Amino acid sequence: MKAGLGVIAVLVLLVGAVFAGQGLGYIPGSVMTGDVKWFWIGSAMVVGGLALLAGTFLRRPKRV
Repeated sequence: MKAGLGVIAVLVLLVGAVFAGQGLGYIPGSVMTGDVKWFWIGSAMVVGGLALLAGTFLRRPKRV
């Protein structure tokens, strides 16, 4: 379960970084290139991915 959530968190983080890079114009070749709106969407995805990653691996294990 942890590994699956970790993979999803890393994918969200990477896609968010690509969106942010395109929004700032660092990654050309897309409709999103140079549109600051995509920087903000990508930044929110990066923060969400980091939060999910931290929540996944820093959570205390359940006691049975």
